[in-house]
Amino acid sequence: MDKTTILRQLETLLGQDKVLHRPQDVALYEYDGALDKAQPDFVVFPETTAEVAAVVRLANEHSLPFMPRGAGTGLSGGAVPVQGGIVVSFARMRRILDIDLPNLRATVQPGVVNIDVTTAVAGQGFYYVPDPSSQRACTIGGNVAENSGGPHCLAYGVTSNHTHMLEAVLPDSEVVRLGLPTADAPGYDLTGLMVGSEGTLGLVTEVLVRLVHQPEAVKTLLAVFDAVDNASNAVSAIIADGTIPAALEMMDNTAIRAVEAAKKCGYPTDAAAVLLIDLEGFTDGLQGLADHVAELCRAQGAREVREAKTTAERDKLWAGRKGAFGAMGRLSPSYYVQDGVIPRTKLPWVLHRVNEISRQYGFRIANVFHAGDGNLHPLILFDERDPAQVRAVVKCGTDILRVCIEAGGSISGEHGIGVEKREDMCDQFDGADLRAMVQVRAAFNPAGLCNPGKMFPTSKACYEVGKKHRRLPQVVAEDHTL
Repeated sequence: MDKTTILRQLETLLGQDKVLHRPQDVALYEYDGALDKAQPDFVVFPETTAEVAAVVRLANEHSLPFMPRGAGTGLSGGAVPVQGGIVVSFARMRRILDIDLPNLRATVQPGVVNIDVTTAVAGQGFYYVPDPSSQRACTIGGNVAENSGGPHCLAYGVTSNHTHMLEAVLPDSEVVRLGLPTADAPGYDLTGLMVGSEGTLGLVTEVLVRLVHQPEAVKTLLAVFDAVDNASNAVSAIIADGTIPAALEMMDNTAIRAVEAAKKCGYPTDAAAVLLIDLEGFTDGLQGLADHVAELCRAQGAREVREAKTTAERDKLWAGRKGAFGAMGRLSPSYYVQDGVIPRTKLPWVLHRVNEISRQYGFRIANVFHAGDGNLHPLILFDERDPAQVRAVVKCGTDILRVCIEAGGSISGEHGIGVEKREDMCDQFDGADLRAMVQVRAAFNPAGLCNPGKMFPTSKACYEVGKKHRRLPQVVAEDHTL
């Protein structure tokens, strides 16, 4: 690779102020919120779809890997340039292009920060539902790449349920539009295929998102439990009752203590677990529903159920939940977060197994997660300055994911696979499943230059968990001929 020639061509395409290449500059783009790191050769900052396409075309001419990057808040290494190449940052494509309230939609560029969509329409009584904990920093493009969720996706669905149409630059530099402005489109759901593809099928440059009306009324409850099992059983009881809260979140004592020390939200630090519950609807009847849910919690052993009386009280409770990951700095220099999904009824068993794994490895684990849809986020506390701890924490995380699979669940709910969990895909899927997915990627990305090294196993020695140890030698991430 002639870096000097490529640099000169990139600067000719975009201008010098839109290209980084010095090691001390590109070092800022070698990581996201996960553990893996790899330095790119170049970082570019296009401002238009045409510029993105030009960069992709140039990358193809030089057989140079390229990958999209939003705010770098991802938690699976999806934005890490594991093979070097060009990082395409969307930091300068951050405009809300159109707001169409009569049709409940908005058109945005991928660099728009998640919460800015809601801020733009909140004064007119609307909002954008998907609300990751990082919503004050993460971008819509990154949300699309990972099919992000958030606490309030229990009732309303994740990013794929709020994405009508996409504009994308395919790996060969062709610009396409996928989907239609209407809710339903004939033919294959190519929009749904692109959402959650982690930047391996193309670079999204424009998104038509769905807006919803703000609810007439909201009730927020904090249910306090002296046993984690009781809190877990209350989650199942609420859903089995036919009540679907807008949000149903759970925190254990380790998480509660960290959050309360950082945020002073009023969480009881002696509780084994709390449930944070949002109920939305019409003013008439909502208090009755809140009382009913409170009784369901008490029937499962809740010692107390508090109801936020003011918007300020509600915001304070939610500030604790939204700030839970950051609060872990009170307990440990580093944390390693997992993102498994399990059936709600298996919560007690799985959390017991997580505690056993915690003792086995000697790491404290804080649990704070989307209990309503069984999306776990165990936060494994460790010190990344210690290489031995880094190696051990990765093994600890893998063991937790295997427990999720054993419970009938999944190794990811919203953080994606990226680099972090690509080898764990062998535990979740058999050879036929993985081959089919690799073939889909190859149809869009035949040269393998678009965000390579993500989602699929890279080793020929790929085994299943358990006694069978079935070998899957044909599933290799960079084999595009399968």
